[in-house]
Amino acid sequence: MLKQLSFLLTVLCLGMLTPQFSSAQTIDETHFSSLEWRSIGPFRGGRSAAVTGVPGKPNLYYFGATGGGVWRTTDGGQTWANISDGHFGGSVGAVAVSEADPNVIYVGGGEVTVRGNVSYGYGMYKTVDAGKNWQHMGLPESRHIPRIRIHPDNPDLVYVAVLGDLFKSSEERGVYRSNDGGKNWEKILFVNEDAGAVDLLLDPNNPRIIYASTWRVRRTPYSLDSGGEGSGLWKSIDGGDTWTNISSNKGLPGGTWGISGVAVSPVNSNRVWAIIENAKGGVYRSDDGGENWKKINDSRALRQRAWYYSRIYADTQDENICYVMNVRYHKSTDGGATFKAFNAPHGDHHDLWIAPEDNQRMAIADDGGAQVSFDAGENWSTYYNQPTAQFYRVTTDNHFPYRIYGAQQDNSTVRVSHRSDGRYIGERDWEPTAGGESAHIAIDPTDNDIVYGGSYGGYLTRVNHRTKQEQAINVWPDNPMGYGAEGMKYRFQWNFPIFFSPHNPKRLYTASNHLHVSEDGGTSWEIISPDLTRNDPSKLESSGGPITQDNTGVEYYCTVFAAVESKHEEGVIWAGSDDGLLHVTRDGGKNWSNVTPKGMPEWTMINSVDVDPHNPGGVYVAGTRYKLGDYTPYLYYSSDYGASWKTITNGIDKLHFTRVLRADPERKGLLYAGTESGMYISFDNGDNWQPFQMNLPIVPITDLAIKNNNLIAATQGRSFWMIDDLTVLHQLSDEVTSADHYLFEPMAPYRMGGSQGRPSKTQGTNHPGGVTVHFNINEVPADSIEVALSFYEANGDLIRTYSSTSKERGEKLEFEKGGNTFNWNMRYPDGVGFDGMIMWWAGVGGPKAIPGQYEVRLKVGEEEQSQQFEIKGDPRSEASQEDLAAQFDFMISVQDKVSEAHQAIIDLRDVRKQINDFVGRLPEGDAHAALREQAKTVTEALTEVEESLYQTKNRSRQDPLNFPIRLTNKLAHLNSLAGIGDFHPTAQLLGVKEEISQLIDEELIDYRRIMNQEIPKLNQLIRESQIDLISGPKAKP
Repeated sequence: MLKQLSFLLTVLCLGMLTPQFSSAQTIDETHFSSLEWRSIGPFRGGRSAAVTGVPGKPNLYYFGATGGGVWRTTDGGQTWANISDGHFGGSVGAVAVSEADPNVIYVGGGEVTVRGNVSYGYGMYKTVDAGKNWQHMGLPESRHIPRIRIHPDNPDLVYVAVLGDLFKSSEERGVYRSNDGGKNWEKILFVNEDAGAVDLLLDPNNPRIIYASTWRVRRTPYSLDSGGEGSGLWKSIDGGDTWTNISSNKGLPGGTWGISGVAVSPVNSNRVWAIIENAKGGVYRSDDGGENWKKINDSRALRQRAWYYSRIYADTQDENICYVMNVRYHKSTDGGATFKAFNAPHGDHHDLWIAPEDNQRMAIADDGGAQVSFDAGENWSTYYNQPTAQFYRVTTDNHFPYRIYGAQQDNSTVRVSHRSDGRYIGERDWEPTAGGESAHIAIDPTDNDIVYGGSYGGYLTRVNHRTKQEQAINVWPDNPMGYGAEGMKYRFQWNFPIFFSPHNPKRLYTASNHLHVSEDGGTSWEIISPDLTRNDPSKLESSGGPITQDNTGVEYYCTVFAAVESKHEEGVIWAGSDDGLLHVTRDGGKNWSNVTPKGMPEWTMINSVDVDPHNPGGVYVAGTRYKLGDYTPYLYYSSDYGASWKTITNGIDKLHFTRVLRADPERKGLLYAGTESGMYISFDNGDNWQPFQMNLPIVPITDLAIKNNNLIAATQGRSFWMIDDLTVLHQLSDEVTSADHYLFEPMAPYRMGGSQGRPSKTQGTNHPGGVTVHFNINEVPADSIEVALSFYEANGDLIRTYSSTSKERGEKLEFEKGGNTFNWNMRYPDGVGFDGMIMWWAGVGGPKAIPGQYEVRLKVGEEEQSQQFEIKGDPRSEASQEDLAAQFDFMISVQDKVSEAHQAIIDLRDVRKQINDFVGRLPEGDAHAALREQAKTVTEALTEVEESLYQTKNRSRQDPLNFPIRLTNKLAHLNSLAGIGDFHPTAQLLGVKEEISQLIDEELIDYRRIMNQEIPKLNQLIRESQIDLISGPKAKP
């Protein structure tokens, strides 16, 4: 009772302290536009089924990611850049470049690789300037476009193979043609509302001859059906005006067809290949343009998992060479009679492009993205340069810096640091972890290096990263591959939950159709629930369709798909099923109640369950029915343990089906939702939603995690993205939105290494480091009014100021209307330098602020606001606060002495220049010999001081290797050493500092002697000489 009372008081206090709005509303994005999403990678390619090159341009290629938009390389695959961001995104099924005008590119949305996590597209897009600008060109309900073919001489004549909606019958499928560059479309081949076009090919020698294949395919939550009425092979000889079904031509198989692919040799148009899914399937060839056929190869290696592959390609130079895509890609040099298997860097190959003019130049698309070869596949470019990974879920650990965990489809699980001590997040900052490609992951709450991960087939492993040991701890290790779900003792989904209790760090949960628990690291398991699903036998049968069975666990249905234990109360566990049931237990599994939201459509997949952090009885549920052809968002909230429910989807696009909802733990009512088409945010507990996309690409959001006021998004096609500072959202209020300008309290930063390098095409974007200050300028002041940010120590001493009117390098404050950020790198002002200064492993930069309290002030004209903030110490640091203060004081003292010497150099150079200029204007002769001699004495003495302090011969960065460095370089170098890590200065540093400082002081004493004694003597001689320093032409009498 006391614990509950304490919790309620805490919630009440938080509620009173949290900024509020006067009424439920959406908030203009300009008030939080300083926030940005950050792409952290990993740069390890995800699935692609669309790739193309450009004839005559050996380094230019494009590929479409199955969730990540369109990418281009201009360096032969060494780096890739996205060219669709800001215009469109999501799954891409086809990319085609006009041969007549390579600036014209067409893109079709929606992948052909129709596996369990398939995403759809949004129709046709076109650019006429090679990707700088894009225009949507119709076919919005096409969903999946596997092929686009452009007439070789006319970029406005384009053909599109539309597979259509995978999840329900639809009319928008078949082959379409446009004669006006995509402005208008004509459906020229339609079979039925369940079979669409999957392959499409123009005869390279006669584009009026067209081949197309059609495919009846349907996905449901519990099945994949490949094949049936409407599947077949078609030919047109009049540019698509009329079509002939050639599926029954002599030599082709009878019975039920599934998917098929077709290829025509550019060397000999009569030679046509087809790979066909059929009981008598395999590779077929015609040598008379498709009139007669012969099966020439029925190897299972070419047609296994036919629905996922079934692509065949003709070589561009040799009519006997053809390629078939599958797990490996296969090459035949004898017309298809025999094949040899090869691997590109990843495997699971889906598309191939061969340059018409050079059959050694290729590009391939596979489950690792796109790769390029210049030697017919002997060598390929890497796929570790594409941030297009598809992740199912995301979680974090308690390491510092914390790591982000997820399972990458078609690859391994991974844990990646959310920030690094370098400038980027690269391969050295991530590593594989437990489980496989489809895993949920759970980290031992007491040990960040003990990780549990799942995969399909009920596979579950425990990995110890310290010892590199891995153990399989499947709940029931009966391998189910090839069987339907009806044959399983426990039904484990492809992506089954794994999680720890927030109350007992030894209690590990996982879920099949039951909830299982282990308290001995998975050595043994106990069932603590009945079957929590509908357990419908009609939905537990073998999957694949009438020709090829395919059972991996993706279609295993009637399973617990999302589950969580409440952080408020031990033993309160929520479990949602993929067949639309929600249960809760309040006694650790002894008793369960069905609390499925009334009004939620039957068979809704419950994809996420999130307990309200501000209400013990509160829970949020995100569901989806997209695999039933229903793309409606389904979000629900209950405040009373599921006794009553409220639908909370107002403001979310009616076609943006929802995958995940997370509640902010700091601000009550602040919610984040991830959908198939992007992000949403609500400030009023779901009563109203608004887009939260900002710079995040259009990509399916599969999961969200909140950690240390960061928001992390797992995406299906763009790896991980995150927002570094949610406290801006926590501080939003009527005061913020109505103010002309507003300074947010900075999120407490860590004093640690790391910074943000320039944008990279091969590595993730790092945290900027330092102190990030957010401020809004809602009304831009006149140019004459100064806008400044100043940083102060706790005692009020000014550290440094950045101003909109400053002319000094590095001190200019840039801002714009709306939200702004400024990053202070925690450095005190630089010391004194001078033009042309060359130093070896040294500089004049200021030391880093030590942990403690600080203040930032925003001044706009005469108005000023201030916020306090704390700089936190690096938890990894061995240094005490006293050590850090000693390090700081040491570096300040070094900087001060170097600055004193450098200022002397600046001043003596000025004096010397004055003297030299004066002497240069003296009349010739011996009349002023004494004056000249004194000037020489002074300048030589000044030069001697200068050259003792600084090596004046250095003119380029590596000159110090030729001309030895002098005193200020040696002293400044000590700061380069002292600033490494967080440590008290060593005795050696102190000793060398003392020695060099003494030598510098000796030179400065001499410098001051010259200034105080020799310069006055020189000036006295000048006065005594009564020299006219200004002369002009003689005036006429």
